[in-house]
Amino acid sequence: MDRLDAFHTFVTVAEAGGFSAAARKLRLSPAAVTRSVAALEAELGVQLFRRTTRVVALTEEGSRFLVSARRILADTEASMAGVREMDTALR
Repeated sequence: MDRLDAFHTFVTVAEAGGFSAAARKLRLSPAAVTRSVAALEAELGVQLFRRTTRVVALTEEGSRFLVSARRILADTEASMAGVREMDTALR
């Protein structure tokens, strides 16, 4: 499992409010999104979402992890942009 992809999928599910909506945004199947989040939950050893037939809601652990996942994704993007800028400046 690529952790950054899993973090991105998790954040998208949280922001979209559900697995199907996230799947549409990510252009993935709902099953792929569900598997990604389930694998992340298994790796972390916690449930990130409470799932019912009508509602998907973050658990307390999920809410805390969402803050960290957003920060990690933003830091990664900033790092990549910085390297791109250095490369452009050197040329």
